[in-house]
Amino acid sequence: MEEQYISKLHPVVDYGAGVFLLIIAILTILGNSAVLAMAVKRSSLLKSPELLTVNLAVADIGMVISMYPLAVASAWNHAWLGGDASCIYYALMGFLFGVCSMMTLCAMAVIRFLVANSSKSNSNKITKNTVGILITFIWLYSLFWAILPLVGWGYYGPEPFGISCTIAWSKFHNSSNGFSFILSMFLLCTVLPALTIVACYLGIAWKVHKAYQEIQNIDRIPNATKLEKKLTLMAVLISVGFLSSWTPYAAASFWSIFNSSHSLQPLVTLLPCLFAKSSTAYNPFIYYIFSKTFRREIKQLQCCCGWRVPFFSTNNSAENPASMIWSGRDNVRLSSAAKLESQGAAAN
Repeated sequence: MEEQYISKLHPVVDYGAGVFLLIIAILTILGNSAVLAMAVKRSSLLKSPELLTVNLAVADIGMVISMYPLAVASAWNHAWLGGDASCIYYALMGFLFGVCSMMTLCAMAVIRFLVANSSKSNSNKITKNTVGILITFIWLYSLFWAILPLVGWGYYGPEPFGISCTIAWSKFHNSSNGFSFILSMFLLCTVLPALTIVACYLGIAWKVHKAYQEIQNIDRIPNATKLEKKLTLMAVLISVGFLSSWTPYAAASFWSIFNSSHSLQPLVTLLPCLFAKSSTAYNPFIYYIFSKTFRREIKQLQCCCGWRVPFFSTNNSAENPASMIWSGRDNVRLSSAAKLESQGAAAN
């Protein structure tokens, strides 16, 4: 076996990393499967932008199923399994699902901003066909970037600690070809989407803040405005969770570009990698905190003679985690209407 595929970590650390990834995989599959089950159960009630939330859950589950079994097995084997072929496969899957998740979060932020700042007639123009085309574009865009290293622009290779694979950052140190790939990928798949996400949610937050300022009496703040604030906070947490998980890994990777891969201890390169891979499990926990319906459905899961997952409740009036992100579509407009109502009542 090649030296680059042998673990540089202590066997105890390898076992610990494998256990950690296994726990993350279980949490991701259970949590996101619950989100998908609720979306299927209430498919007729889903608004078109909610398909992006479903796509995010699909990307998280896809990453776990396609990557984590190989990662866990390699960690417990103390060496990468499968050689170059499996290494390229693993890195490609990671890049594909990572870019897909990032672009989905970016699309969610843009659509939330457009919906919050448009009239009802214009917001209704965002149809399921439109979002379906957007999701197709996101997957094709992600696939385009993932296959570029296979055709000679960029490289895939093992991580410095030996039991994982990704973009071969260290090979770009003296390569203009590799550096141009990293620079382009960093700008178009990381910086621009992240700045777009921040700008959109700042715009929404400012609009909600202005709605609060327009209402003098805190007791008279419409429920719709309060809900918009809650929905914005949840959407922001989803984006912040993803970005904060991947930022340490991005920092360690960029260090490897400009410095020797041996300048960081193997354990130091492992921890950001594990933290990034944990991003697939966060979203269901955020839904659990913010959605009463999601909490109720999770509590209905029972263990009797093995796992038994009952059908979700058929109360069509309740929200689901997907609609929790988008049900505030007319909240700002509603807050203005409620304000006029209250002013009219005071005049009378």
